[in-house]
Amino acid sequence: MTSGLWHGVGAYVLWGVLPVYWKLLAHVPSLQIVAHRVLWSFAVLVVLLSTAGQWTQLRAMMSRRVVFFYVLAALLIATNWLVYIWAVVSGFLLEASLGYFITPLVNVLLGVAVLRERLRPFQWLAVALAAAGVLQLTYVYGATPWIALVLAVTFGVYGLVKNRASLGPTDGLTLETGVVVPIAGIYLMATEYAGTGVFGQASALTQALLLGGGPMTLLPLLLFASAARRISLSALGILQYIAPTMQFVLGAFVFDEPFSRLQLVGYALVWIGLLIFTVEGLSRRGAIPAVDEAA
Repeated sequence: MTSGLWHGVGAYVLWGVLPVYWKLLAHVPSLQIVAHRVLWSFAVLVVLLSTAGQWTQLRAMMSRRVVFFYVLAALLIATNWLVYIWAVVSGFLLEASLGYFITPLVNVLLGVAVLRERLRPFQWLAVALAAAGVLQLTYVYGATPWIALVLAVTFGVYGLVKNRASLGPTDGLTLETGVVVPIAGIYLMATEYAGTGVFGQASALTQALLLGGGPMTLLPLLLFASAARRISLSALGILQYIAPTMQFVLGAFVFDEPFSRLQLVGYALVWIGLLIFTVEGLSRRGAIPAVDEAA
């Protein structure tokens, strides 16, 4: 196995087990967890950029267009982080995993809506099956699975924005976290002043976990960036299902979240749609033999 593939597997496995880490902070308000995650991620990135001497390069690439894209990216990823962490600590990891299962199909729809791309028949079938699964789960829950939809849409649009942006992974992440660092810092200082902040009153373990949220956020991102430069998009497309699958297993079998047979029907429709989508994509790229229609 190549180093790029190992890096990709490592990134998605880390994303898959991160719910265990956030569960250890279930006693901390979700907004405070996200604020600490932003703050300490930015601190690590500042060290990385300073060590690499990249500040001059980052300043040279700044423009109104770049700032606009990364402000938008910052708002999207901050929303994604907040909803995801709240879902994990509140017992909705299964629904969160659904969000990341349907993200690839949301990306396809964004390509149609924004980039004017045209879907092939099997792609339409995959999207239709996933939509049927979401509708079935809406019926089962008695409400729209908003956690899954918010996570899928925010992460899908975030990917589209980053695709249009011009900075490298470390530079871009530094800028987008830097956008929300002042907000996170002011919020955390206000909570400490009001006596509702956890950090100043927490145990050493809780403080260490909050500080570690920065490195735990950045490590899989850096591994993913390394993998993306070394292996094909087809390989990354397959690896991306590692994380939501692990999250699903954790939610259903480790954290014992409720999961009925009726819910399984909805998830199965989404999984079948993803299978069709993946096989069709691999076939088009030549990663697997195409079906001979004349046979």
